Amino acid sequence: MKHGMLGIAAALTLGAATAGANAAAPEECRQVGFANVSWTGVTVKTQTMAWMLDELGYETNVTTASVPIAFQAVSSGERDIFLGLWLPTQKSMVEPHLESGDMEQVTANLEGAKYTLAVPQYVHDAGVTHFEDLDEHKERFNGRFYGIEAGNDGNQMILDMIEDDAYGLGDWELMESSEAGMLTQVDRATDREEWVVFLGWAPHPMNTNYDMAYLDGGADYFGPNQGGATVYTVATSGYTDRCRNVGRLLEQFKISVEEQSIGQGYVTEEEMGYAEAGRALMRDKPELVERWLAGVTTADGEQDAVTVIRDALDL
Repeated sequence: MKHGMLGIAAALTLGAATAGANAAAPEECRQVGFANVSWTGVTVKTQTMAWMLDELGYETNVTTASVPIAFQAVSSGERDIFLGLWLPTQKSMVEPHLESGDMEQVTANLEGAKYTLAVPQYVHDAGVTHFEDLDEHKERFNGRFYGIEAGNDGNQMILDMIEDDAYGLGDWELMESSEAGMLTQVDRATDREEWVVFLGWAPHPMNTNYDMAYLDGGADYFGPNQGGATVYTVATSGYTDRCRNVGRLLEQFKISVEEQSIGQGYVTEEEMGYAEAGRALMRDKPELVERWLAGVTTADGEQDAVTVIRDALDL
């Protein structure tokens, strides 16, 4: 977009016509790149935001990779935004990027999350309630932890425990696959009432799909309170100042554990696409549209985003 000088009369006319609206987004802000990881919750949030921005006249691109690569992509400016920084569990992975000044922590988009090892409730009832109980029952577990994609921070914490021989787990093995692969194994085990220990987190439909329990302990690796966590939005340093309209959306895009669990459930239970699940959530809870988009406009600065998205959703 070319910028030129406006006459006073023209400027006044434009100001009156667009009172309360933001200026048009700079050309460099019209394309928005998201880094993503293959977790259902983060992907629902990412694809929901991408869909809203597409409706507002932006062009979005979502690239899915491992957590370390997502941080690197945002820090280098290859991608603009990542909605999946879990703290404190990813603290050691993200600190170098934040300390270098190449990445900014925008806002907490989810509070009250948890992330640690979990077992089926029948295993918990049998006495496996703490990390210290695992090795005593190594044979029942086949000496295996089930994790998600290679390079993930949760997997790394399990590998660190194995390397440190924490809780006597030095001779255990981590089975890396994916979120879907891990949950397939949990399905198989629970159908047969076999023993299995896996990475669990909330929000996620696994918490209602399975009768499961989180283990106590592990604070040195997963953090206190069963890996109690807050999920943050991060962006390339200076992005929210350069791209104020998208920045405002990023700052306001917050979701509760209950809301995210509902959105994830649409994917896992009703087989919706990720963006479709986000739209279903907004139709169920239309207050989210106002909460996320208040004061945001279309990319050209000419329309109110709340109105545009409500129309797109037939609200």
